[in-house]
Amino acid sequence: MDYFEINGLKKLNGLVEVSGAKNAVLPLMAAAILNRGNIKISNVPTLSDSITMSKLLEEMGAKVQFSSNNSVSVDSSNLNKPFAPYDLVKTMRASFYVLGPLIARFGEAKVSLPGGCAWGPRPVDFHLDGLKALGVKISIENGYVVADGRSLKGSKIHFPKISVGATGNVLMAAILAKGTTVITNAAAEPEIQQLCQMLNQMGANISGIGSNLLIIEGVKTLTGTNHDVLPDMIEIGSWIGLAAMTRSELTIKNVRWEYLGQIPDIFKKLG
Repeated sequence: MDYFEINGLKKLNGLVEVSGAKNAVLPLMAAAILNRGNIKISNVPTLSDSITMSKLLEEMGAKVQFSSNNSVSVDSSNLNKPFAPYDLVKTMRASFYVLGPLIARFGEAKVSLPGGCAWGPRPVDFHLDGLKALGVKISIENGYVVADGRSLKGSKIHFPKISVGATGNVLMAAILAKGTTVITNAAAEPEIQQLCQMLNQMGANISGIGSNLLIIEGVKTLTGTNHDVLPDMIEIGSWIGLAAMTRSELTIKNVRWEYLGQIPDIFKKLG
């Protein structure tokens, strides 16, 4: 079995550069479905999840190209297959992010449940309930979500619990819906803020970004854009923690202070 062996009590020093946030990249890549053109996303971490999302988009007909400078281009001009198979979705739960944008673009979608044919309450129920509120007809068939969103329309949606995934999925479906959508108890995490900002760059009309109240005015079309991914807050917090535990001095590069939340304050309280 593979394992890490760590010999402690060593001082750390030097400069570390934080990579882009994976949790932000995946919904951004899924959002490319909404646009019938090209989107370029920079500061993309080279991880298996990014590759899996690219394979899923390519399975639907998109062209995805990774560059040596940590950027990815998604051309969805010829994306024509609103279907996400189980063999790809099962490897990465974030693949479920494609459901909302597929419904918005095609008026229909067939996306595997992340766990296949699972009994009992599903972790995606908030996603499905939110989409139903937008007028989407949903059935579960052999472990797949089959959605008919031809009557997609704005609505008022309240999540019983804050959910990053459900907020992202419903938000993307609402972008091309007729009318106004109001989401209360929405997630306000940095990756949702990033998604909203990129969608607005593409021509969406989203207000309330960074709060638990999002208002989406539906638009008819979106355009391509270039977007830089925010740095990974978990990675930044990990480096700060390593410096604190080893009583070391590190310089952390590529930090967006406004997204760090309580991380600095908590470490300051610890001394």
